[in-house]
Amino acid sequence: MISEVRRLLDEKKYRELRDLLCDEEPADVALLFDKFPKDEVPIMFRVLHKDFASEVFVEMETDLQQALIEGFTDRELSDIMADLFLDDTVDIIEEMPASVVRRILNHTDTERRRQINKLLNYPEDSAGTIMTMEFVRLKTHFTVADAFKTIRRQGVEKETIYTCYVTDEKRVLLGVVTVKQLLLAEEDTPITDIMIDDPVFVHTDDDKKDVSLAMSKYDFIAMPVVDSEQRLVGIVTVDDALDVIQEEDTEDIEMMAAITPSDKPYLKTGIFETWKNRIPWLLILMISATFTSKILTHFEGSLATLPILTAFVPLLMGTGGNAGSQASVSVIRALSLGDITMRDFLKVLWKEGMVAILCGLSLGIVNFGKMYVFNDVNRAEHGLEVSLAVSLVVSIAIAITVIIAKVSGGMLPILVKRIGLDPAVMASPLITTIVDVLSLLVYLGIAQTILAYFGINI
Repeated sequence: MISEVRRLLDEKKYRELRDLLCDEEPADVALLFDKFPKDEVPIMFRVLHKDFASEVFVEMETDLQQALIEGFTDRELSDIMADLFLDDTVDIIEEMPASVVRRILNHTDTERRRQINKLLNYPEDSAGTIMTMEFVRLKTHFTVADAFKTIRRQGVEKETIYTCYVTDEKRVLLGVVTVKQLLLAEEDTPITDIMIDDPVFVHTDDDKKDVSLAMSKYDFIAMPVVDSEQRLVGIVTVDDALDVIQEEDTEDIEMMAAITPSDKPYLKTGIFETWKNRIPWLLILMISATFTSKILTHFEGSLATLPILTAFVPLLMGTGGNAGSQASVSVIRALSLGDITMRDFLKVLWKEGMVAILCGLSLGIVNFGKMYVFNDVNRAEHGLEVSLAVSLVVSIAIAITVIIAKVSGGMLPILVKRIGLDPAVMASPLITTIVDVLSLLVYLGIAQTILAYFGINI
């Protein structure tokens, strides 16, 4: 495909190029444009049919959109902006520098500019910021025939026509009707007879993530958005909900890996910006790891007396970190999907506690067998008594560490959520650091107690 587009470009066969590109999906064409030099993209973009060009423009990366806008004539910019759905226009404006935003707004009609400004004034990450005002509104006195006339007249300019909304004269949401219901009803049937009363809706200031999860729960292709007086002001469509879920999941993954979230694709993020996103967390975790060093330094004399104990520190810390990560990832995912809330704290504590005990005992028993039976602590070198004592110390420490790690990993994200922070920040790296400190204290404390019982002073 790329080689064929390159050939047509070089040979200036623009009609063939247009036919080739317009046979593809807009998202695929936008991805294709990203593989060509920026100075050639405007040529390819201008050969597209007007309506298709608008669809491709929405799918492009922000830097490519900006380059095109800066190269557009005033007429081209007006045409493109007029063909975009309102929510897509707002998304583009939010990503552009001020100079580009001013140019976009200057070439937008007064009514559309008013709607754009209204959407931009909603709280960040709220339903109002991702909704569109382009939907089909039906009135209570309509029949099915009236509804179809309205859909035919307004449908071209609306983002979806498959779900329509019934309101009164004050735009208060009363019901929802689907095209399927309309098609299966007689033409003279009143809309109020077939509409769904008491529809599910969200408010403009609801969190956009919650809205997306609600749409997934109810299998909606569009969710009505109302204001404080239950007046219908917009809808959130399924494509925008999917974008929100993808953004939120990406952000959680990055935060769980101790990376400051970025809204740019990996290859679009520069080296310096990538460094800036990663280095703060690495510095924090490095500094927090000094607690581990302090503990080892404090017990340096004890470890020097029986150096074999040092060999099992990585095993202990690694096992604890893995156990904590398992619990935290599961709980963070459940919080993200709305499967659990603060009210489920005790249920989660009970479940993670029971799982932790089972996992801890299993790992402790298996580890004891591995160390003592298969001579991880060489009996010929250290003696039978030392071998048994060290095997017990490490195995008991692993069991207790796993219990601490799983309970901590399960509880911390819920507590962090309770105080209004993102639970993803309490994921693997930070929990691992906390578990490392606790596991060392447990390990060395158990070592002193058990070895003293065997008459081995450290």
